[in-house]
Amino acid sequence: MDVSGHPDLVHIGRLLRDRMDRTLEAEMEAARAAARRNRTLREILLAAEDATERVCLTSSDGAAHHGTITAVGSDHVELTSGPGSRILSLAHLVAVEWQR
Repeated sequence: MDVSGHPDLVHIGRLLRDRMDRTLEAEMEAARAAARRNRTLREILLAAEDATERVCLTSSDGAAHHGTITAVGSDHVELTSGPGSRILSLAHLVAVEWQR
């Protein structure tokens, strides 16, 4: 006897699938939130480099550096603005702003 087409089983299957989908969505959102909370400054700058976004980096002396991140090292970031570029120490950065 084939029970796979039984109306009760079809309904229960849908309910279980919907519950699993909601659980998966909640788990994925929790994982995304945990990843955002645990990101280091270097990881944020790497993401900005990958997206080739324009940023404003503020250093500990209050200077603002505008441009596009072209490289991120273990302790520095290279920022290109127009024809020139500069290298800044990650230890001296106090803020990162994205310029849209």
